[in-house]
Amino acid sequence: MRPPILALKDVRLVDGATTLFDGVDLALEPGVKACLVGRNGAGKSTLMRLLMAQIQSDAGERVVSPGARISVVPQEPKIVGETLLDYATAGGALDYQAEATLTELGLDPAKSTAGLSGGEIRRAALARAFAEEPDVLMLDEPTNHLDILAIETLEGMLKASRGAALIVSHDRAFLERTTTRCFWLESRKVRRLDKGFAAFDDWSEKQLEAEADEFRRLGVALAKEEHWLQRGVTGRRARNEGRRRRLMAMREQKSTVLREARGSLNMEMAVGTASGKRVAEAKSLSKAFGDKVLVKGFSTRIQRGDRVAIVGPNGAGKTTLVKLLLGQIQPDAGSVQLGTNLEIAYIDQARADLDASPTLWEALTPGGGDQVMVGNTPRHVAGYAKDFLFRDNQLRQPVSTLSGGERARLLLARALATPANLLVLDEPTNDLDMETLDMLEDLLAGFQGTLILVSHDRDFIDRLAGSTIGLNGRGEVVETPGGWNDFLAQNPGFFTSGVQVLRTQQKSAATLVAPPPARAKAKLTYKDQRRLEELEGLVASLPQEIGKLEAVIADPGLYARDPAAFDRTMKAMDAARARLAAAEEAWLVLEEKRESLAG
Repeated sequence: MRPPILALKDVRLVDGATTLFDGVDLALEPGVKACLVGRNGAGKSTLMRLLMAQIQSDAGERVVSPGARISVVPQEPKIVGETLLDYATAGGALDYQAEATLTELGLDPAKSTAGLSGGEIRRAALARAFAEEPDVLMLDEPTNHLDILAIETLEGMLKASRGAALIVSHDRAFLERTTTRCFWLESRKVRRLDKGFAAFDDWSEKQLEAEADEFRRLGVALAKEEHWLQRGVTGRRARNEGRRRRLMAMREQKSTVLREARGSLNMEMAVGTASGKRVAEAKSLSKAFGDKVLVKGFSTRIQRGDRVAIVGPNGAGKTTLVKLLLGQIQPDAGSVQLGTNLEIAYIDQARADLDASPTLWEALTPGGGDQVMVGNTPRHVAGYAKDFLFRDNQLRQPVSTLSGGERARLLLARALATPANLLVLDEPTNDLDMETLDMLEDLLAGFQGTLILVSHDRDFIDRLAGSTIGLNGRGEVVETPGGWNDFLAQNPGFFTSGVQVLRTQQKSAATLVAPPPARAKAKLTYKDQRRLEELEGLVASLPQEIGKLEAVIADPGLYARDPAAFDRTMKAMDAARARLAAAEEAWLVLEEKRESLAG
């Protein structure tokens, strides 16, 4: 193996009485593409600053090859200079290299640095870093504010780069496609896996299981030593001083493990009343701003329980489409009819609903007091904040002092406390760590209402979406069953070709005459297939449930002993029979549909 370009050896860093890192080893050899993984607050950004020599360690050493060039893209880049080309060449890159990378990332080198969007700022910072042709590239959340197409461009640039890279990112799909090594920052240590991120979950789970076993063994050994101390140390103090010191060290070790144990993220969602079956129905929607046509002739129907992802390049009109569907802005043509009993919770990508001046406590309790209403259940603000990994000492801090990930968790805490049957999430994954994303994904998977999701996170979309609506910025809008990969497979060239036939629910004369593709008739939609599987499970399980209830009712003495229990059981049995009848009827309808499609 070649010697590392950049390395930390046995590094220790202390902040007051708190040890941030102890015995950290990390090395990057030429060509290695590594990710640095760890929950929010574990110290990833601090470790990056150590690697960049922005701060000094208390022990150990930082080693860098002579003449090595390191380029950094921070989480919040600052773009200065008259034009993007001026900015991209300020670090020493040649003009032609800077122009090439700016163009590859979809930017005009002559564009002014004033008034850039979040995505343009990110792409400019990436272009500058790659143009410098560094030996080590350090990227902190590089996919934030990038659309999916820009992320895929970045993946190609990383794979083509000959230098090493260290990447901090929450984007699983991005890390799986780009990394060959993982560094896991956990409990002040860095552990190394010489495989890409695709292998990380299984490996880290085994590491945690091994640690749990070790902690249990430590507890048993500590109990034995404390029993020995209580029974005989006073009479043998001098002879057993070494054993007593070992006991004290074990106590300190257990105390440290308990003190550093990871917090338990415990998100819950307030349940709203059921909406009507139809949530929103759009017919022939069109919307333009000046000469820019964002939506042209798009129709769709969103029903209760649907999970709809909206994807497309930045500026294609994703947020505009959401506002059209919610009736927040009026279309130039067409109509939207909203359903009944809608209770909407909306998290927008700009986080405009989050004032930076109040404290965390005040943000969670805008009406004052010390209670957060989660649905109809009061929760003390400190306990509710702890569920979202906020510490007690943060409650009186201004929101402005929170990190990007903490602000994202605060928005989720507020939105999830509000009863809702329609949840709209516009870029919810920005700044969230993987632990929070996994919990959010589980929560949304069990959400009984309707979900509209705008995201660039391909893995998140593929796991959650029942259908995906794509916009390409030329007014063309297509809806396809499934997630991101399903959309790409069924709409090749949609985001890149100049001409694309709209595949929406429009019923023009041309689509009525032309026979639909054979593939479209071959199987149920993704949503119907999922519903059919759910119904099959109910048809199989409900008879067993009904049988158990019938056995309870068959007890001749039940009514005399407990009339209330008898009534509850009768009502439960009637409800189960009604559910079975409804499930069987719905199953028959979908099964007949499946057979007719199969021909």
